[in-house]
Amino acid sequence: MKVIINNQPKDTNASSLQELANELALPGQGVAVAVNNEMIPKDNWAAHKLKDGDDILIIKAACGG
Repeated sequence: MKVIINNQPKDTNASSLQELANELALPGQGVAVAVNNEMIPKDNWAAHKLKDGDDILIIKAACGG
């Protein structure tokens, strides 16, 4: 299926947000994800099913000032 991640099209075989996080090797902490402008708590990633065309925003925390 095709999804949009941070404004870039991406093909994925992931069926859930957790599978996508694993596929993208996202870090275990310091990451926030929104799907179609809705923040998805990390506890819900496994249950959140992805659909073709989903618009996903991934934000990684950065240290510094």
